[in-house]
Amino acid sequence: MPGIAEFAAVSIDCPEPPALAAFYAAVTGGEVTYDTPEASAVKLPGGMDVYFQGVAGHRPPTWPEGDRPQQFHLDFYVDDLDKAEETVTGLGGGKPDFQPGGDHWRVLTDPAGHPFCVCVRQN
Repeated sequence: MPGIAEFAAVSIDCPEPPALAAFYAAVTGGEVTYDTPEASAVKLPGGMDVYFQGVAGHRPPTWPEGDRPQQFHLDFYVDDLDKAEETVTGLGGGKPDFQPGGDHWRVLTDPAGHPFCVCVRQN
């Protein structure tokens, strides 16, 4: 049965849309296609869009526990977990202490505190 909608993008609440768009463009090799203080967008190399929406008083998730759950997360394939971590932290992201993925994936955070995973590409 055909659907009635086509997936367009994922939108992420954050305190500074231009900064977060620049971070994800650098991580993915994407292109910032829209950029204002209130909202920004990145076109990913595969063609999908990620939107960033400014929210006053944004408070980052307290992953893996706490009163503000992650609510969503993005997954990215990488060839080398250590190199991905080095790149992300060099761009202002972070790495939580809790790491449940072993040698298969690593949890990192963007500069606004949203957790995301880098997963070893399966060839």
